[in-house]
Amino acid sequence: MDVLLHLRSFARVVETGSFTAVAAELSTTQPTISRQIAALEAHLGVRLFTRTTRSLTLTEDGREFYEHACRAIEAVDEAEDAVRHRKTRAAGLLRLACPVVFGRLHIIPHLPAFLQHNPDVRIELLMNDGFADLVEEGIDLAIRVGEVTDLGLVARRIGTMRRVTVASPAYLAARGTPTCPDDLAAHDCIVYTKLLTNARWIFESDNGPISVDVKGRFLVNSSEGVREAVLSGLGVAVIPVWAFRDEIASGRVTVLLDAFEPKRLPIHAVYPSRRFVPAKVRAMIDYLAHEFALVPPVSTHELEP
Repeated sequence: MDVLLHLRSFARVVETGSFTAVAAELSTTQPTISRQIAALEAHLGVRLFTRTTRSLTLTEDGREFYEHACRAIEAVDEAEDAVRHRKTRAAGLLRLACPVVFGRLHIIPHLPAFLQHNPDVRIELLMNDGFADLVEEGIDLAIRVGEVTDLGLVARRIGTMRRVTVASPAYLAARGTPTCPDDLAAHDCIVYTKLLTNARWIFESDNGPISVDVKGRFLVNSSEGVREAVLSGLGVAVIPVWAFRDEIASGRVTVLLDAFEPKRLPIHAVYPSRRFVPAKVRAMIDYLAHEFALVPPVSTHELEP
């Protein structure tokens, strides 16, 4: 059995949700793809899909195997690309998507050096706190904060976001200061609706993770909105540490719950396919991964006194 061929067929069936679509893509027949998947299942001794006449669903074994298969395919592709494309220069228009505040603070400042080293690349930056459909909108690469749950996207972790719990002195003077996550039940919490966990905040402690369902009278779908709401005294928020560096230093914002750090979020570069990844995409991912490793707010960062 050609394991690599079968792995590629399996991965594309997962990503397209269709044996027929993969058969057309690979210029073969649907029964051929079906036989490849069956051979792979027999080789592994597990069922990878649950099939009905109308649907195709990954089993638990299939989901776990897909993650490992993708890494294996990517490793082979990278090994081939290292030889095949080592002299290929990045070129063309790169459509790059990212969150608004993150883009302003951590993407745009790095672009001059990237463009200087890649003179044949042009960049169109799409700044939006929502998750764009990369394929439908023709986006080459997106920077996303948090876990990537879309199995159709390729994700490479390039950084880590540290967050803090904050409020304005005026709010704390009026409502008191929470000393543990459970105290947040008595406070107005500013809910950022684009967060995957929404109104559930997760904190790390010496005794393990603590999950708290918060509530408040102000919800917003923009990290800029969260920032302004804190400064306006609307409540308590969990927000990236770099959003309030100056305000924390000046005392305009107070850091709360020092012993309970909000769960750190991964920063991923995501793109729609492993097949024929353009040099301009690889160049940007490698560049940002290198730059972020040198920048405390998106790597391992401690608050300065």
